[in-house]
Order: sequence, then C-alpha cells, then structure tokens
Amino acid sequence: MLTVYAATGRGLQPIAVESGEKPESAVWIDLMCPTAEEEAMVQGWFGIEVPTREEMREIEVSSRLYEEDGALFMTILSILNADAPHADATDVTFILLPSALVTVRYAQPRPITLYAQRAGKAGPSCKAPDYVLLGLVETFVDRLADILERTGADIDTISREIFEHESKRPIRPADFKAIVARIGRSGELAAKVRESLVTIARMMSFLSSGAGEVRLSKEVRTHIKTATRDCAQLGDHATYLSNKTMFLLEATMGLINIEQTNIIKIFSVAAVALLPPTLIASIYGMNFTHMPELEWTFGYPLALLGMIASAALPYVYFRRKGWL
Repeated sequence: MLTVYAATGRGLQPIAVESGEKPESAVWIDLMCPTAEEEAMVQGWFGIEVPTREEMREIEVSSRLYEEDGALFMTILSILNADAPHADATDVTFILLPSALVTVRYAQPRPITLYAQRAGKAGPSCKAPDYVLLGLVETFVDRLADILERTGADIDTISREIFEHESKRPIRPADFKAIVARIGRSGELAAKVRESLVTIARMMSFLSSGAGEVRLSKEVRTHIKTATRDCAQLGDHATYLSNKTMFLLEATMGLINIEQTNIIKIFSVAAVALLPPTLIASIYGMNFTHMPELEWTFGYPLALLGMIASAALPYVYFRRKGWL
C-alpha cells in the first residue's frame, strides 16, 4: 500500500496520487507491503532502488546503513505486538532524500501509526523530510521507553511474588512453571528492545555523519544528539532489566531445588521412621513353629504398640531436630 503525505499548515495530510505522478508537495511516502508497481513508481519518482524485504533483513551494518545516489538508506528493528504473549520484531527502512522521506515496511509497527495520527496536528514541525524522520525516530524511542517501563513493572511484580510469598502453602509446580514463563517473556522483550535501540542509535550516528546530499538543519542535529543520548540511557536500562530477569530466573530455579529437596527429605524421613515397624512386622510374619510370642494372649496388641512406638519416636526426634 502506498500512502503519500504532504506538508500543510496543519501538519502532514495524506493526499491522493493521480496518474502515477509524484505530488509536488509530497514530504513523506510510506510503503506498506509494496507491490511491484508501487516500488517501480517510487523508484521512478526519485531515481532510487527500493530495497527488497530480503535486503532489509541483512544484519551487516553496511547493508543496513549506506548512501546511494545521494540518498541515505537506514534500516532499524522495530518491536511488534509488545502487548501480546509473544512479541515479534520487524525491519523498517528509512530512505532520506533532499526532497522527501520514504519508509518501507512489511508490518504495522505502532510508532508509525501513532506518528501518522499525530502528524496531522503537528503544524509546521513536519515541513521537511528530516523533520519527519526525526519525529518518527522520537516516536519509536518513546514507544520503546513505554515497553521498558511496563516490562520493569512486570519484573517487579514477579519479584514480589517470588520473595514475598506469604501463603503457608508452598508454591506449586504449576505456579513455578508460570513464573518461569513470565520471566522468560520479560527477558526476551527487554533483549528485543535493546536490540532495537542499538539499531536506532547506529542510525542516528550515521545520520549525523553528514553522508549523502541531505543537509540537516541545526535544530534537527540538536534533536539527533538528544535522541542518541536517550537510546544510550534506555539501552543501559534494558541491560539492567535483562540482568534482573537472569537473577530472578536463577532465584526461581533455586526455589524449585529447595522444594524438591524438601520433598525428598520428607520421603527419606518417612522411610527411616517406618523402618522399625516394618522390621517388627517382618519378624512376626515369619512362619517358625517355635515362637513363644505367638502363644501370648496380648501378643498381637503388643506388636501393634511396638510398631506405633517405633514409628513415633523417630518422628518426635526428627521434629525436635528441625528436620521436618
């Protein structure tokens, strides 16, 4: 889908494309899952080659940040479905030209949707392509900050559930499984956010290097420095959250080992406590002819009492020692 935005006094407004001709007032061209015809149209307008989806997925820095025919090609990683049980990531390419900004994507990152909604009320702040790019980047960074904030709150909740468990009932294996799954999701999300921040920081550094024919205004350069610092600080916070999730995961594994040890201890103590009654029952279960106790009137009750006493005494001893 091809969407063209023009700069107006009220901000960016989508406009129609007639007869395949490039609108003179176009500032931002957004390509969402573009068709071959749409790619050919944009390439004809600006004399550039739109990268394919496979090229956007390249992990080499030289394939994600480069200058070609006076245009800057910059690809970042964006988080998808951060609110879903399993977050995903997608690549977004920015092509900055002197006259327009082209974005290429094959998914619907929320920051682009938010910026498109806000840009219509931004006034003259969207007057040039570099201003549009800066607005998009700031929206991406704000979104990542919100994700980190929510992830940090989730990690704090998990920490309280683990270390401030007030119920006398021990945590069940199913609860441990759910806790480990939540820790894993938080850690994975923090790692994805950090990876996205690294790609944005690299793009900011490349953009400020002055490559290509695009000349950034002084105001945009100042905001780029601010965005770069924000990425660095958020990256440090994402690293802190990743380390905290590792700590919680190790702590949870330790609690699982403690629960397993308690269960094994109970079985071991039970086996030791039941050993004397088993011995007594085994002796009087022998089929020997000459066993004087078999003729006793109170032999059976005495045997039962002996088995009970031999089981109760180890139990009391273990309780006093604190082994139970």
